[in-house]
Formats: sequence, C-alpha cells, structure tokens
Amino acid sequence: MPRLFSAIEIPESVAERLILLRSGLSGARWIDPDNYHLTLRFIGDVDGATARDFTLALSEIVAAPFELRLNGLGSFGGGKPRAIFAGIAPSDGLDTLRRANERAARDGGLPPEGRNFKPHVTLARLRGARPDAVAAYLERQGGIAAETFTVSRFVLYSSRNSVGGGPYVVEAAYPLEN
Repeated sequence: MPRLFSAIEIPESVAERLILLRSGLSGARWIDPDNYHLTLRFIGDVDGATARDFTLALSEIVAAPFELRLNGLGSFGGGKPRAIFAGIAPSDGLDTLRRANERAARDGGLPPEGRNFKPHVTLARLRGARPDAVAAYLERQGGIAAETFTVSRFVLYSSRNSVGGGPYVVEAAYPLEN
C-alpha cells in the first residue's frame, strides 16, 4: 500500500537554486529535485477507507493562495545528523493551510500529529555523516537566497516504501482560491 502525505510542491525555479547545494558532503544521499516538497501532514500507510476519508476532507479545505520563501539551511538529528534541509520562513498562510490539513487528517479518522511542525524542504538524507562535516558544510553554504514563490495549490502525494523516499506521485491536487 502506498504511503500518503499532503504537501506543497516546490517550483522549478526554486528547485534550480537548491540543486546548486548538492555536493560537498560525504554520506549525503541527495534528494532528486523532482521530489522536493514541503510536507503539510504525513499520513503513512493507511487502508483504502481511511485514504478516501482523508482525500475527501482535503477537498473541503478552503484557503487563499499565499507567498513562501526559503529561509536558511539546517540539519536534523543533532549529534547524529540524519538530514539536511532548507527552512521555510514563517507564514500565516502556511500556518492556516497546515492546520486545515491537520483537521482533515482528524476528520479522516487519523490520530493527531505528535511532532511539532517545522516547515522545510529535505535536500539530503545522511548516513554516516560526521557532525563536524555537516556543520562545516552548512557554514560553507552560508545563507540561502531564493525568490518568494506563490502557493496556489497543495497536493496529496503517494510514495512506495523505499530508501530515501520517492518517487512521489501526485494522487490529487487541491487549488487555493481567494
């Protein structure tokens, strides 16, 4: 059964900027730029009825388009780094959409999300990367500058259980309208 999650797609112009970061770190498995996204709500492996209920609840979300921009680089995992990411600047529109996705998950019969939301785009998964090497990579890359982009829809992705995620398939798209 596919894994499901709702997300915001990353525009090609922003992905092109992120591609420039794909080198210089031993132990990094770089994410294919076609798979860059910002997860709104991870669902995981669910049965068909739960998937249908969640999909229906997503279709009922009403939200306006909004602007996002990248905001620096970071890593997850502290002393055992496991991923490199590009952060996303705070956004009221993103907060509203994320909360609506959480409500849709609850309406679909799923338990509340237990993790705090940290908006990001995963750039690489790390295996065996030394913490000092990750810190040096982040310092070398410095800040990240990318243009602001408009979010005019969000999607429901599916993926097969695989190393590093992907490929991701858009199962449904939900437009944002004023």
